[in-house]
Amino acid sequence: MARGLDHIVHAVRDLDAAAEVYQSLGFTVGVRNRHPWGTHNRIVQFPGFFIELLTLAEPDKLGDDGFSVLFAGYNRDFIARGEGLSMLILESKDARADESIFREAGIAASQGMRFEREGKRPDGTTVKVGFSLGFADDKYAPDIHFCICQQHFPENFWNPAFQNHANGVQGVASVVMVADDPAQHRDFLLSFTGAEKTHAAGDGFTIALPRGAIDLMTPAAFAERFERAAPETARGARLAAIRFSGATVTARKQNALGAGLVFERS
Repeated sequence: MARGLDHIVHAVRDLDAAAEVYQSLGFTVGVRNRHPWGTHNRIVQFPGFFIELLTLAEPDKLGDDGFSVLFAGYNRDFIARGEGLSMLILESKDARADESIFREAGIAASQGMRFEREGKRPDGTTVKVGFSLGFADDKYAPDIHFCICQQHFPENFWNPAFQNHANGVQGVASVVMVADDPAQHRDFLLSFTGAEKTHAAGDGFTIALPRGAIDLMTPAAFAERFERAAPETARGARLAAIRFSGATVTARKQNALGAGLVFERS
């Protein structure tokens, strides 16, 4: 069964400044959350999908466990090269089962890892949220970390009050990747998403998912379609943009801290 888009990490140097940029574009941005391995985040939530604005705020807390290496350390190094979209996470109903699938496909990059933290409702009430992650590796995309996420207390995380945005955005349409040779990533992405097929789109392809889609295209096709330069692909494929649906903002295209944010009317 195919896995839908769950969230995407936008790695930034200044978390509050990034939140202000998103707020200026009409998004509702959550409060600062802290992880035990030193990263802090702020969430932009939509029905079933969210953007995780993330920075490494407390590097002294980095350790040698999986979250420190695969999550915090990776994003530290990513930010050192520049801000932008660093991780793509798909929804999982069973993280352990998906880890086994990844191992059979030869793309597993970690064992399943679970963590919990406190969250806050709009009224300030403290609640527990918990997640299990499992990473997958595309050797041709070292600047993208791929993983699946299973939520253990979804009733404490998803909240319609956080999903109401002044710009009219109602949800995610797709995540856009760029690569010099899109075909090089087809087998990995099919294994990672659990989808059965791709759909040709120009010089790339699209993978339709239960929530949203993944659009993969060349940097030249990206520049032509979105009228902006694609991220540098010398090291491999990159996450280039998020496409939103339902927007009522005047500007169709914006660029925020290395992440292409594309607004489209539904």
